[in-house]
Amino acid sequence: PIRTERGRKIRNTFVAENKSKLASFDYSQIELRLAAEISQDKNFIEAFVQGEDIHNSTAKEIFNLEDKKISADHRRKAKAINFGIIYGISPYGLAKQLSIPNSEGKQYIQEYFERYPKIKDYMDYQINFAKANNYVETMFGRRCNIRGINDKNFLVRGFAERQSINAPIQGTASDVIKLAMIEIHKNILSNNLKAKMLLQVHDELVFEIEDKYVDISILQIQNIMEKTHLEYKNFTVPLTVDHSSGNNWGELH
Repeated sequence: PIRTERGRKIRNTFVAENKSKLASFDYSQIELRLAAEISQDKNFIEAFVQGEDIHNSTAKEIFNLEDKKISADHRRKAKAINFGIIYGISPYGLAKQLSIPNSEGKQYIQEYFERYPKIKDYMDYQINFAKANNYVETMFGRRCNIRGINDKNFLVRGFAERQSINAPIQGTASDVIKLAMIEIHKNILSNNLKAKMLLQVHDELVFEIEDKYVDISILQIQNIMEKTHLEYKNFTVPLTVDHSSGNNWGELH
């Protein structure tokens, strides 16, 4: 884990070969971008198309604030709401996470759905689809089986409902990075891209690249990751990729 001191120390032990660098490429907020794309919510899409900070945008919408009045605490709450919603979080769950009363958690979720109504439509559609079919699909048509969606047990059913909301988003993110990995592999085999693909960590790819090829390879890999999925599906929301390089894994962010 990158966020702990011990995790960073462990990462420092993974060192690039002599005259080479490690480089990481990470899809920026891909799950939220895909939630916007799949739901086709205008306000959500607009924030990403305009290159806005989505958590600031959500804070501005929910707390009815001007940009300059958004505090770090507002952004923290908006981030929890953004990610909580796409995981099907309950008012109680959100309240517990933010250490606020249940009524406030419920109000935040209601405000969210008023500002981003298509997100609510998406969630309802996926739950109903899963109840009828026992699966949901990614944007690329890959099926994700959902068990227990019609179970009489409330807890089992609730878990399945949250899965039905989140699986199309996480599944599509997985499809996107796999398509990029296949295209990158083709470019490595053809010697068009001079890099070694070492590792996938969720929405991130890690490479080892000779020093003399670092700059050109970074541009090539970033372009492939940001564009390959467009050969299969039209997207309104841009998928952007952040990158960093260094002598060891700990230097990457």
